[in-house]
Amino acid sequence: MNVLELLNQWPFGVMEWLVIGGGIALAYIVFGIAGFGTALVAGPILIVFMPLLVLLDFVAAFGNLLPSRRDVAKPELLRLLPCMAVGCTLGVIFLLNLKSDLLLLLMGLFISAYAIYSLWVKARPTQLSAVGALPMGTVGGMFGALFGSGGFLYAIYLNSRLPKDEARATQSALISCSTVVRLSLFIVAGVYAELPLLVLALCLLPAMALGLWIGRRLTMRLSREAFVRLVTWLVLASGVALIGRYLST
Repeated sequence: MNVLELLNQWPFGVMEWLVIGGGIALAYIVFGIAGFGTALVAGPILIVFMPLLVLLDFVAAFGNLLPSRRDVAKPELLRLLPCMAVGCTLGVIFLLNLKSDLLLLLMGLFISAYAIYSLWVKARPTQLSAVGALPMGTVGGMFGALFGSGGFLYAIYLNSRLPKDEARATQSALISCSTVVRLSLFIVAGVYAELPLLVLALCLLPAMALGLWIGRRLTMRLSREAFVRLVTWLVLASGVALIGRYLST
């Protein structure tokens, strides 16, 4: 079976390919800036292809990490990683045993309120305590396992404690670790045994690379204050999206 025959298994016309490619490019512009947000932007377009986003996130996270790996704040990374692992475990347990709808609504309301407060109130504490790694890492890992979107919590914590470049690099390292776990689970489940899905991911790599390139260039032009404010707007969008997902169920 050649590539054309594989692509013919997806019933996409020219407009559908343009929408999907544009959605992927926009999602990875956001990812290139903030280190999270692909599910927020591309999820509504690729809702039935979430394993595809995990695969692209895996490539994008390492693409972001490699040029900035020296900026990773190892103490913050080591604080967050164990908490993220615990959170992922809890998320899987909740996913298998509990209804997560109410949790989705409560978290959406909480992070929306936090983002609105951060945008509205100018005089606010500029740095979270290192103890904040415990709730942010744990809940971020749990939301990553439950809904595929926990990176905004890592961003809140890291951007309150680190300069812009270190925050982005450490965020990329965390997302890399998270996507390795999720990718491994999909591989074990046999999701990537479907060759057309891998071919589709390969076709979308140029759109992903373009988005990352634009996102990184935009970030280089931002001051730390503008960067943190932009990330806060993305956190607010994540909260609204979680509330919307709850209301649509």
